[in-house]
Amino acid sequence: MKLIQVEDYQDMGKKAAEIILDRVRNTENIVLGLATGGTPISTYENIVQDHQTNGTSYQHVTSFNLDEYIGVRPDHPNSYHTFMYKHLFHHINIPQEKIFLPNGMAEQQQECRDYEQRICEHGGIDLQVLGIGENGHIGFNEPGTAFDSTTHVVDLAESTRQANARFFESMEDVPKQAITMGIGSILRSKEILLLIAGEAKSKALAKLLDKQVDEQFPASALHHHANVTVIADKAALQTQMSTHH
Repeated sequence: MKLIQVEDYQDMGKKAAEIILDRVRNTENIVLGLATGGTPISTYENIVQDHQTNGTSYQHVTSFNLDEYIGVRPDHPNSYHTFMYKHLFHHINIPQEKIFLPNGMAEQQQECRDYEQRICEHGGIDLQVLGIGENGHIGFNEPGTAFDSTTHVVDLAESTRQANARFFESMEDVPKQAITMGIGSILRSKEILLLIAGEAKSKALAKLLDKQVDEQFPASALHHHANVTVIADKAALQTQMSTHH
């Protein structure tokens, strides 16, 4: 696990975009695994900026998103479909038919199988972008998820629902379930880029760097992967800094 330290959230976005752009420019038919949430927004802004300035092409790119809420229509303002189009897809030239997100309105078990199958048919994910939850979740894989899990339906932890509540009218409206790529699906990616910013994530990062592998801390599964780069800002690394001085 390689750790890149950056100054702040904006720098994290710049650095992550540089790595992603390097792979996009140098890989034929690349498959990207993408994440939603507050963490990757600055990364996507930098990618969009580059596309507008340098015209980097995404014609050869296929994307798979980690997750989507169940019972939320793709055109709902808080769906991950809407998020991805708003922050990235509407602004780059990725072909519509190469964009994949789980369908939260489909028959769940069938959708899980189909999604996993589609990833396999495209040769797997070349570069997977991840964030981390305060409880160590990656994708929507909450503590206790098996490390060999494939795409599956999850009941969202209360802490996760509360973290997402700011996007909805009321707690009642926050979905209780999601479809997520499993930890096993994530670990099959050829390369993983984990983005961590802000003081709220510092405990999770400290626990990850502690190298204890435990299913109660899903992100610790990443220690089983040969090619993981963590980009963390100073605020997220502060727990480390204070313990080491």
